[in-house]
Amino acid sequence: MDESTSDRLRIIANGESVTEMDIPVTAVAMHNLPGDESVRHMKGNGNEYLIDFGGQRVYISGDTEDTPEMQSLEGIDVAFVCMNLPYMMDINRASDAVIAFKPGIVCPYHHRGQDIEAFKQLVDAANHDIDVRLKDWYSN
Repeated sequence: MDESTSDRLRIIANGESVTEMDIPVTAVAMHNLPGDESVRHMKGNGNEYLIDFGGQRVYISGDTEDTPEMQSLEGIDVAFVCMNLPYMMDINRASDAVIAFKPGIVCPYHHRGQDIEAFKQLVDAANHDIDVRLKDWYSN
């Protein structure tokens, strides 16, 4: 990384918040469960992010599972949620998490090998108010 890039880089820990270019960003703990030495992503080693774009609250998950931190999110307008085995959630756990924190819109991403149509059906069956938007993240 050149000096000009490193001068602009901001590293924040789980739970910390910063404002860059008038955009508030909060780091949320990203990790796998059960949280012992058997997991690939330990709590404290990575972030998910909450970003406020002019009153729209956006959540971007990391390589995580349906953690208590994710399930307790509130006031999320748009959520980007990863689901890719073996180091993240499957569609069932991802849908449980989304149903728990009730974003207005959810976009699954980083989901290679997962049946995102089935994810949509699970979320729709539990809460029609969550707008599940499916995109082809892997097109050529």
